[in-house]
Amino acid sequence: MADKLIDIDHLMSMTGGDADLADEVIGIFQQQAQIWSRLLDARADPSQWADAAHTLKGAALSIGASDLAESCQKAERAGRTDPPGPAGAALLLNEVKDQLARALDACSQVSHALSRPGLRASNASNS
Repeated sequence: MADKLIDIDHLMSMTGGDADLADEVIGIFQQQAQIWSRLLDARADPSQWADAAHTLKGAALSIGASDLAESCQKAERAGRTDPPGPAGAALLLNEVKDQLARALDACSQVSHALSRPGLRASNASNS
């Protein structure tokens, strides 16, 4: 399931096939996601949650979490071009938060897979 939520081939490509670096990138994503997710507040100014969605989108794309990136894109666009009311914002941001929770769960699975003995740059593309 994690490989459908996070494109491991993309992640490994972004990290030059280095499993240790890929694991480090996953860890950074997990830390940053916790910080930015707190700003996904439907009661806040739309520019705040649009900025947070933008940042999460970039982070999601870096690890190959395309479903999360897509949800972030929708929220960012709405927050910048035609901000919905609190109920509409809550729906958009709840979708982002749901996708983020799935991606974070997948991160744990990917991190575990990257820790397999023998997984190194020389054979990372075979995983």
